[in-house]
Amino acid sequence: MLAGAVGIPADAATRMVEPKWDGVRVIATVTQGRARFSSRNANDVTGAYPELEMAPANVVDAVLDGEVIALDEHDHASFGSLQRRMHVRRPPPGLLAEVPVHFAVFDLLWIDGELLIDEPQRERRRRLDALALHAGGWVTSPVLEATPEALPATARAMGLEGFMLKRPHAPYLPGRRSPAWAKVKILRRREFVVGGWLEGRGGGVGSLAIGVWEHDRRRLRFMGMVGSGLKPTGSGPLEGLARADSPFAGPTPPRVRFLEPVLVAEVTFSEVTAAGTLRHPVLLGFRTDKDPADVVADDELG
Repeated sequence: MLAGAVGIPADAATRMVEPKWDGVRVIATVTQGRARFSSRNANDVTGAYPELEMAPANVVDAVLDGEVIALDEHDHASFGSLQRRMHVRRPPPGLLAEVPVHFAVFDLLWIDGELLIDEPQRERRRRLDALALHAGGWVTSPVLEATPEALPATARAMGLEGFMLKRPHAPYLPGRRSPAWAKVKILRRREFVVGGWLEGRGGGVGSLAIGVWEHDRRRLRFMGMVGSGLKPTGSGPLEGLARADSPFAGPTPPRVRFLEPVLVAEVTFSEVTAAGTLRHPVLLGFRTDKDPADVVADDELG
């Protein structure tokens, strides 16, 4: 289930408030106490997080929704830290020790033969809380006592990128977007598709040309260049993606080398300028768990 609304809704005061974690969304299917993790695009990512495979003792057969997160030195969820883990399918012991991960569970969909998706959000939450998950890296994502007016201050204190506001009487709708879940972003941040690159002063990749699909998904809308946050380590994930023609609908800066639009980048930015490009974009990393076809223009980008 995905959020079908962005921003604080009119009925925000009646909704349940949960953190919007800075991690990777997964579904955990637990069989005889052992979990298998699937990403949003249905890839099996269990091998990337071996320390999470054994569920807490009271979770024997269940299906749960949540987010894999890594913490920074301030115990805040950090996508930058998680980047070191999410692309490694068999992490060595040293990496497991340096970057431990947690599974923050926020929904319970099925347990011990009982399907819960038609139950209201509040009841599913009650059943999840009763499990008291806090073992083997598994934790229950909290429900927060925060008013809509207090959300920005709460986000800063907890190091969150935003919140989810959920209607307490809503069922769980697998694979669908619903206005019953509203996503509230405190920091402006989203995915973009990489469609080209420019060489840096010292050679190698200096910046990336990014965009979002127009609704017909034939061409990308150019949203600017992002160089901040890009590590000067060569072409890396761009290898083998070169193409002769532009995937963008409009003009791009001179000397851009075009790429097949299959790579998704996570970017923060302050605003969208009148020219339609991002102001102060910073690359956080690349998302292998997101389908580039889903990175579509919306009202947030004007």
